[in-house]
Amino acid sequence: MRYLSQRYSMPYRKVAGILTDIGTEELAHLEIVATIVRQLTKGLSAEELEAAGFAPYYVDHTAGIWPQAAGGIPFNACEFQSKGDAITDLFEDMAAEQKARTTYDNILRLVKDPEVCDPIRFLRAREVVHFQRFGEGLRMVQDELDSKNFYICNPEFDTNCGKPNC
Repeated sequence: MRYLSQRYSMPYRKVAGILTDIGTEELAHLEIVATIVRQLTKGLSAEELEAAGFAPYYVDHTAGIWPQAAGGIPFNACEFQSKGDAITDLFEDMAAEQKARTTYDNILRLVKDPEVCDPIRFLRAREVVHFQRFGEGLRMVQDELDSKNFYICNPEFDTNCGKPNC
């Protein structure tokens, strides 16, 4: 949702296209992760869920899929991080992809089941590609700006970017 939200304020069409493509693909990633979780939890008893440390989750959601972080913090719209500034948003996006890659690395250190590891490796590889694509988008945006003043203004609003206001 972050990338799909950011595309509306992106002043450069090619970069908006990158945001659209990756945002759409990320929805498929959510489906993959949700499917893995469902396959791992389907048919577990309340006792098995409790023994695995999932009693609080079970109380609220039974075995339903409800997005939250590993530490139990629920997903919310704050995750979108759409600022409406091309430079800010793309740096945020690159950081988000690196954090996702690190999360997948951590999962792969903990999990040994090939039926879980194989799709996680695929998702990890896609995060690397997304990081690269956002880097390309950042370069496109920077090429449109005064190369000595990349970081001092929002080209969407500051029409005199890098020039005196007098």
